[in-house]
Amino acid sequence: MLEKLQNLTHAQGELSPEQLDLTNAEHLALVTGFADDLLACGAQPGQYRQLEADLVSRKDQVPLPVHLAAKLAVSRSTVLTWEGPTHLSVVFAMYKEHQRILKSDQVAGGEDFLRRKVHQLEWLFAGRDDLTWDLFAVDDGCPEGSGRIAQQIIDEDGLGDRVKVLFLEEAITQGLAVVSPLEKTSESMKGGSVELGMWTAAQQDKTNHVVVFTDADLSTHLGQSGLLMDRILLGGMDAAIGSRRMPESVVIKKGSRNTRGKLFIYLWKRIIAIIPEIIDTQCGFKGFRASTVRAIVPQMLEKKFAFDIELLIKTRLRRPASIDQIGVAWIDSDALSTTTDIQPYLPMLKAMVGMYRHYLEATPAESGFADFIDGLDEDAWERLQDNIPQGITDREPADYVEYQGVTVADLQKACTP
Repeated sequence: MLEKLQNLTHAQGELSPEQLDLTNAEHLALVTGFADDLLACGAQPGQYRQLEADLVSRKDQVPLPVHLAAKLAVSRSTVLTWEGPTHLSVVFAMYKEHQRILKSDQVAGGEDFLRRKVHQLEWLFAGRDDLTWDLFAVDDGCPEGSGRIAQQIIDEDGLGDRVKVLFLEEAITQGLAVVSPLEKTSESMKGGSVELGMWTAAQQDKTNHVVVFTDADLSTHLGQSGLLMDRILLGGMDAAIGSRRMPESVVIKKGSRNTRGKLFIYLWKRIIAIIPEIIDTQCGFKGFRASTVRAIVPQMLEKKFAFDIELLIKTRLRRPASIDQIGVAWIDSDALSTTTDIQPYLPMLKAMVGMYRHYLEATPAESGFADFIDGLDEDAWERLQDNIPQGITDREPADYVEYQGVTVADLQKACTP
């Protein structure tokens, strides 16, 4: 069977574009078509995993659409083995997504992401009436009316039974506890809206209910959701998170922010020791058991970009060994990104210092790094990013748990004028 699947993917590679254009509906249809062809072979999930591993071993020789199709085949073949009712809720926040939500023939860079997410979920659960899903789009106070545009699409396409739009501003006005202490939407940067969406989704009385949050764009194909759900429903995890930094991850990332990302990871690992095995905390594809969401989302401290870290801390504190990581296929979507020019690393690190002091037992070494981060201003942070110590840049983030060779003194020297 493996040889048959390998031969099929070789033929697919001959037909595949090297890259995947997220604005091109034909490209996206090609990927699910490839996945359907693989599934038509009738292999078992384990055999599709063998295929995935084989493709990853030749990662740079295989076009991205073929890699993604293999992951989708693993996901759907796994889903089809489940017995009994299962429900997936998917949540994403929207801020200035008024162009990316449109079709590419309406605006350059448009991804038509709301309809595409619906198609991806319909594909994943097709043919199984006991596998249900819903989608929550949360307007994060968008001045361009992303929520209003989303609602128009929902009304036009008759999606209202499965797709809902929530407005952070309305939740603040209503005084919902889950968005406390926000007084206005400008105090939220994604986190407040995702938390509102997760909390709302988790209030539903559903059997085998998993809540996933993702990004508004199409960077992560939702057909991979079965990979997260399987680790939770059958693997006994409370959370399963997508990672772009595992051996089986397949990532297309534009730009050159790698060394700054390494600095960010090295620093947070010096203060948040409770999740040492997790490297990629910011991948926008994380799933949680609904009961876990109900337990951890209330009383969240962070309403901005570092909310992912707090969710993981609270999950781990609630039950050790309850988080699993899954290498996913991820494609950078930067054509109409609202964060391309934002470098939130320093505010995120300062937020993590607050989490460290609120949730975790202090140690002298960790407190030293926390104090250093707290004392950084923007100018010092820019100097540090321009002079990252070689001990950090020469290593991979997976090494930062054991490697602690760059000290606070080294960092202070690097950011001193």
